[in-house]
Amino acid sequence: MDMSAPLLEAGNLVKTFPGVRALKGVSLMLRRGEVLAVIGENGGGKSTLMKILAGVQPADSGEIFLDGQPAEVASVPDALARGIALIHQELNLADNLDIAANLFLGREKHRFGVIDKPAQYRAARQLLEAVGLEADPSALVSALSIGQQQQVEIAKALSLNARILIMDEPTSSLTTRESEQLFEVIRDLRAKGVGIVYISHRLAEVMDLADRVTVLRDGANAGNLEKSEISHEAMVRLMVGRDVSRFYPHKSGEPSQPVLEAEDLRTPAYPQHGLNFTIRAGEIVGLSGLVGAGRTEMMQTLFGITPATGGRLKIAGNILVPQTPLEAINAGMALVPEDRKKQGVVLEMTVSENVSLASLRRDQKAGLINRRAESDLCREMIGKLHIKTPDGKQLAQFLSGGNQQKVVLGKWLAMRPRVLLLDEPTRGIDVGAKQEIYQLMEQLAADGVAILFVSSEMEELLGMADRVLVMHEGRMAGELTGSGLNEESVMHLATGGRYSTSKSTCN
Repeated sequence: MDMSAPLLEAGNLVKTFPGVRALKGVSLMLRRGEVLAVIGENGGGKSTLMKILAGVQPADSGEIFLDGQPAEVASVPDALARGIALIHQELNLADNLDIAANLFLGREKHRFGVIDKPAQYRAARQLLEAVGLEADPSALVSALSIGQQQQVEIAKALSLNARILIMDEPTSSLTTRESEQLFEVIRDLRAKGVGIVYISHRLAEVMDLADRVTVLRDGANAGNLEKSEISHEAMVRLMVGRDVSRFYPHKSGEPSQPVLEAEDLRTPAYPQHGLNFTIRAGEIVGLSGLVGAGRTEMMQTLFGITPATGGRLKIAGNILVPQTPLEAINAGMALVPEDRKKQGVVLEMTVSENVSLASLRRDQKAGLINRRAESDLCREMIGKLHIKTPDGKQLAQFLSGGNQQKVVLGKWLAMRPRVLLLDEPTRGIDVGAKQEIYQLMEQLAADGVAILFVSSEMEELLGMADRVLVMHEGRMAGELTGSGLNEESVMHLATGGRYSTSKSTCN
């Protein structure tokens, strides 16, 4: 068998979703017995590419070749029949069944018309041994650790005679020991000729495991690195290599008094890491980090959705660690969540009802909703935020994504917050709506509001932030400002590197 011959090739794959071109002619090649790392910023197209290769969704155009022959991967069963298995970041196991039942689910071994459990257990033991998992095949999956469940997923793929194994962020929920065990399994599979596509934001893992690296940026190929070329700096350079070209209205002002101060704040998601930072009045601070870094978890803790497990918070000089969102609101905080449709707007309610939702308690009249105040507030926000709607009676579900986001912003601006927390404020909206939101952020900062915003868009961070805090695996990896604030520095910290200049600090 020629190990250097391509096992899998994808050529010029294109995929478009409503309003978004996710893949713009992406190509990829995988050899037998090779670990190919696919890396890139959030939204680079990695997950879309993997779903196409695994038959989860079709490409709009492009070609796929297996063993040099054209192949149509039209569905997941089709991919599995061709030896391609995808292990999702969110594991897909039935935790109420035992290990053997999961390994052969839908393909049970039968004898005389009934499931042959002894045969399944024997086969399961061989598969578990192949992946280095010392567990009883009759044990319930719910009793296993996340790392052990990951090994069961790999064993399941091997039971399907997978020749190509696609692993999407396989160590995101694993301990260091579990990760090391997984790496040993990967090396063993590579030695047996299995081709592995390995997606990870952890560049140290990539340097340790990968034979080659393919980098995606904005839905297109940004470059490839051979084994001898792989380094942290080379990968970061390919991931971020673009110029900030959009117009951003932000102009840094003079820092004012602290409004939000975190001292050793600990979130339930990462209780081992204390977070320390300060946000000042009139300041726009960006919060960066890759998937799983803990950005959203920190924002939810600040707003009292998931109360802190330790540390303290000062809001306008007063010590308060919010235990509920109501406490945070009363202290002058507001949160625009990442998922506006699930957590930001009530789609079945009108624009007017949504805008007034947070201020109902304030604007009550004799214990009833003050419809006049509600109507006045809605008109004010429609005018101030340029919400495109026939009137306040329009249902929120019929607005565009950008206008829904403005409704969420209007709801909180009605409360006149001291601190505005924005989690991916421009995700999924068009360029015009983005610029309007940027202008609103600038106006609020000029009025003395302290703004902390999460963004996965590098241009947005560099264009709108006075400073950028960077998180990596639950800890505050560093702070960048001035000449130290650039794409390469942000990605260096976000991927576990260390960076230090007179204009930046790292923990």
